[in-house]
Formats: sequence, structure tokens, C-alpha cells
Amino acid sequence: MAQKSWLFTSESVSEGHPDKVCDRISDTILDAFLSEDPNARVACETLTTTNHVSIAGEVRGPEHITRNVDDLVRAAVKDIGYEQDGFHWNTLKIVNRLHQQSADIAMGVDEGDKGEEGAGDQGIMFGYACNETEELMPAPILISHKILRLMAQARKSGKEPRLGPDSKSQVTLKYEDGKPVGVDAVVVSTQHREDVDQQTVRDMVLPFIQNAFPEGWRAPESRIFINPTGRFVIGGPDGDAGLTGRKIIVDTYGGAAPHGGGAFSGKDPTKVDRSAAYAARYLAKNVVAAGLADRCLIQLAYAIGMPEPVAVYVDTQGTGRVDEAQLGTVLREMVRLTPRGIRDRLDLLKPIYARTAAYGHFGREPDAEGGFGWEKTDLAGDLARHFGVRTSEAAE
Repeated sequence: MAQKSWLFTSESVSEGHPDKVCDRISDTILDAFLSEDPNARVACETLTTTNHVSIAGEVRGPEHITRNVDDLVRAAVKDIGYEQDGFHWNTLKIVNRLHQQSADIAMGVDEGDKGEEGAGDQGIMFGYACNETEELMPAPILISHKILRLMAQARKSGKEPRLGPDSKSQVTLKYEDGKPVGVDAVVVSTQHREDVDQQTVRDMVLPFIQNAFPEGWRAPESRIFINPTGRFVIGGPDGDAGLTGRKIIVDTYGGAAPHGGGAFSGKDPTKVDRSAAYAARYLAKNVVAAGLADRCLIQLAYAIGMPEPVAVYVDTQGTGRVDEAQLGTVLREMVRLTPRGIRDRLDLLKPIYARTAAYGHFGREPDAEGGFGWEKTDLAGDLARHFGVRTSEAAE
């Protein structure tokens, strides 16, 4: 018998979390290459620890960017807000081990059949959408991100300078018959200035929590846990080492849907780990926006050097209004799912990636510079017309 009520939890981490510092640096370097050469190839990994950043990976593009990585790193860390003794943008040591892309990988990517680029690696990628929020995202991860984003905005604007860059949130929602109906618990841990006591931290953070929830929702104060271990002054890479790509569930759907094997940050769009995951989200979101399902999960699978996906899987999790096999066929006809097709459809060869490094790659508003183009629902009308489904039916 299907469970009719349950609790579900998702977490987020801020831009100052050690792993997110690494994601930001890797994506900043990617943006620098793409800003000068849209066809640059980048696979950049970052490690951070106390007053130290190491960069490694393979690139193909303007050599002067590789030589000037130090300036990119310091600018990214400064923007995040780290000026503490153990991690300061101006004094940290940087090791740069970027090198030229492997000729074997370049051959597989560049010499696909019929003039198409091959996938940069084998792999499986997932995209997901559901109609429980306006953004067509699972509510727990969306709210977790919003709490930290509100805190970061207040900190960086000077409205709340006592907060530090490093923070984490966790939101547990109550579900009834597949829909979120209320708040069960919220956990927030945040770095703070040394002269701030824990009651003051709680008083600072509570408004951000309550303002992150939809109108009419309120987290019970007895189920709000703020800095449950107490003092949190030393944070960021000074408190814990960080690595690119360790927060893939934070980056996607908060555990409400599967994630493929690869991370996103630091990878150019020939790497299907990134581009195909964006394409899968784009397709799933348009399916739900078209009223064809309340939930949609899409898996894409690729082989290195091969342009076309070796498999496309569509699962509407019992909420679909059309045949899933037919839906998969129509989606492949509407959107070319080769790396080049995805790149062209979503306009991915722009320096738009540093902004994705924190607060989620999905559920964000498309911007004027082309960022988050995979969040558009421009395919929904064609899908609805093809299947003869009115978008209003999604609410029935």
C-alpha cells in the first residue's frame, strides 16, 4: 500500500561552504575561458584548506588565462567574503596545476560522425520536475536554498555584518497525498562574528527562516534548531577542507530525484555530466509545465565520443496523462540531444556558470545574459498542443 503521509528533508550549503568555494573557483575559471573563447575546453578541479587553494585539470584555450588563475581565485574568494586569518583572499597561497587537454579525449570529442561533437565522457544524467512549487521544483530544497540566499544577501549588503560566509540549512516538510502541507523542522548552522552570543545568532537567523516559507506557512519555533552545536566562528576552508563537486545533491533536487555519476562545476558544455543534466531538467520541466504530468523524471545516457544518447528514459511516476514511450519519442524529435544540439538549444557557450555554483543549478530564474536558460518553459506549448492536453488539466 502506498504511503499517504511522510516527512521529507533536503539540505543546502552557502557559497562560503568549503566545497562551494571550490565550485565557485572552478566555475569562475571556466567563465574566464568561455568569455574569450566559446569553444574552450575546461575540466577544472579545486581543493581548499587553511589559507591554501590548489587548482588542477585539463584545459584548451587562451594560455594567458591559465597563467592568470591567481587573480581569478582571489577575486572569487573576495566576493564570497573571506577575510579571516585562516582564509583571506589576499594572503592565501595558490598552486596552479592546470595543463593542456589530453589528445585522446580531444579526438573523441571533436571527431564525432556527421560533423557532430561526441560526448566528453560516458555517463548517466537525470532531470526532474514536479508541480509542488511555482518553480516546478521539490519544495524542501527550494526553501533550504532560499534561507541561505536571504542570509547571504543581508551579509553582503551590510545589513547583517555579524554573519559569516559559511552556513548550512536543512528543511523537513510534511507531505500528505504527495503534496507538501506544512513544516516539521528546520536546522541552520551559520558562521558568525566572535563577539556574538548564541541567543543573538538565533534572533538574527529566525527572520530569514520564516521569510523563506510561502505565505501561511510557519516553522514552529520548538522545531527550529540554530547552531545546535553552539559557537561557529572558524568556518570555511579554515575549518574544513573543500573539493569541487562534493555537493551534487545540493546542486540538484535535494534527494527527491536520482543524480548521475558526475558533478557539474568546472566543466565546459562538451561534458555531458553538466550539459545533459541541464537538458534533462529542461525536458522534465517542460513536460510538467505542459500539463502532461505532475512529476517527471528523465534519464539520458551517453558513450564517450558518440554524439547521440544511447538511451532516453521517461518516468512520470504514475502521474502522466500521456504514454511515456511516446513522450520520450516526441521529446527526442523536438530537441536534439547531442552535445552540440544541447549547447545550441540552451545557449551554453557563454560565461554563465559562476552564478550556478551556490544555491542550486535548478529552480532559478533565467537571466538576460543567458544564465539558467535550461529553466525556460518555451517547449511546453508545443508539447501540450502535440498531445492535445490543456495546461489547466494539470491542476485537476
